[in-house]
Amino acid sequence: MKYLQSSDTMLKRFFLLVVFLSLVIQVVFSQEVKSLAKPSSIQFQWHEQERIMFVCLDPCTWQGREYDNHSTPLDEINPKQLNTDQWCETAQLWGAKEILFVAKHTGGFCWWQTETTDYGIKDTPYKNGKGDVLKELSASCKKFGLNLGIYVYPGDETWGAGIGSGGQTKDPTKQEAYNKVFRTQLEETLANYSEVIEVWFDGSCVIDVSDILEKYAKKAVIFQGPHATLRWPGTESGKLFYPVWNTVNYEEFKTGVSTQVQGDPNGDVWAPLEANTTLYDHNWFWSPENEEKRKSLDELMECYYRSVGYGSVFLLNSTPDTSGLIPEADRKLYKAFGDEIDRRFKVPISSIENKKGKVLVLELPKTQKINHVIIMEDYRLGHRIREYKIEGFMNNEWKELCNGQSVGRKKIDYFDDVELSKIRLTVTKHVNEPVIRSLSTYYVDGFVPPPKKAVSPWSEWKFISYFNTEVSRKINLDLTGEINLPGQFTVKIEPDDSGKEVEISSVELIYDGRKVLNDFITVKGNEININRTAQVTEDSKIELRFNINAKVKGKIQFRPALIY
Repeated sequence: MKYLQSSDTMLKRFFLLVVFLSLVIQVVFSQEVKSLAKPSSIQFQWHEQERIMFVCLDPCTWQGREYDNHSTPLDEINPKQLNTDQWCETAQLWGAKEILFVAKHTGGFCWWQTETTDYGIKDTPYKNGKGDVLKELSASCKKFGLNLGIYVYPGDETWGAGIGSGGQTKDPTKQEAYNKVFRTQLEETLANYSEVIEVWFDGSCVIDVSDILEKYAKKAVIFQGPHATLRWPGTESGKLFYPVWNTVNYEEFKTGVSTQVQGDPNGDVWAPLEANTTLYDHNWFWSPENEEKRKSLDELMECYYRSVGYGSVFLLNSTPDTSGLIPEADRKLYKAFGDEIDRRFKVPISSIENKKGKVLVLELPKTQKINHVIIMEDYRLGHRIREYKIEGFMNNEWKELCNGQSVGRKKIDYFDDVELSKIRLTVTKHVNEPVIRSLSTYYVDGFVPPPKKAVSPWSEWKFISYFNTEVSRKINLDLTGEINLPGQFTVKIEPDDSGKEVEISSVELIYDGRKVLNDFITVKGNEININRTAQVTEDSKIELRFNINAKVKGKIQFRPALIY
């Protein structure tokens, strides 16, 4: 009888132990499988490139403008020295892995052989009308082992589909015909040359090209438009604010205008940021005058730290002159840029790779100076690291050197020179177990830190005007003097009576007297968000028109997202 009681007690204990272990396993398992947005294999391949070179060449290069006004006779466009091998060699000078070519800009000029227009390279003296720059570049990219990206502007001034139109013609009777033209152009550029890794629409695209992208661009990321898998940061400075999250909530992303401001570490869509900027500040196309605006090496290094060093991809422009070659002075700067990146980061003092856990200790070969640490997490698993600190072991104790939040593909941290024998990375906040691709230390001789910048993504509010809907419910704002660079901006309606609700309707954004797509504006409560993705030139005019559906008066405020 005692034996039976003892057996019964043991069974109960065993059962309780099994239940306890089951609960523990469930807790551990639930922590490990918390769902996070992750990059697709295509996004990962694109992101790993780290550096991409834009190539911008257009009839506006001959005009000394940013947008082609069709003033250059086609028989004067003959870049006799054009050499796409030279373009690829230039990209390699600074470590770019992809060339993103502007095959068609806003004016509609096409750099490949196409029968869709009489405004293209076939209509010029270049190679007696037989030239095909896209074909030449495709062959050069294969030769030099570079990926190819294609920029095909959805609009076309020759069809009355101007800047910000997304391909929508001003005359509705022309829309169906232009849809066929653009679809043919996109199919030609994607089907007849190298497989592309990136397709740029620049703004949005109202023409349905989903079947073409599905057939010919399955292995490409898409920049802007309804099929976008990348995000524009909201600035063309080439610099981001920190922290940088390559995830965003789907509701924000599907608007088509989400930027870095909408980044959310818990977002349910992986939409990486592509930090783009010009070599000539702030112009995308060559002219003798623009060459005088060439950025310095220090400025390019600051862009590198605040783009690649924050976990994004850096897209830097190049612009051949009217000879078809990238100027030698530009090439000299690109080489200096690539050499400086290599000088600083090509060979680490010490490094460890592929480690799991929230605490990692990295031993140095000996006690020596360092001033940089680079962390790379396995972002294929999502943004697991949310906060961290780096400490150095000095005088027999650990001292904090720096800390941060986002890591993603790469986070470059720097600090004053310190002599130490080891460093320690502690992930103080995370979702799921941290997985570190690498942790490396460096010493950069003569290092001068980039200028300190504010972390806040928004500037201060600025008063624009008063309003009184008893006089007129229709508000017309001239924002020409306020929006002088591409970026993200907000207009806020503030009633004198703070308890008064404001309903905003009939919002229109007007560029140079022409209404642009609603994709570039969103309304949230008493705020109107504006995305200006197009370059702002001296003759640009920007207006915002809307209705306030209430009897109310107050003031209108304005602010841009931080533009460095």
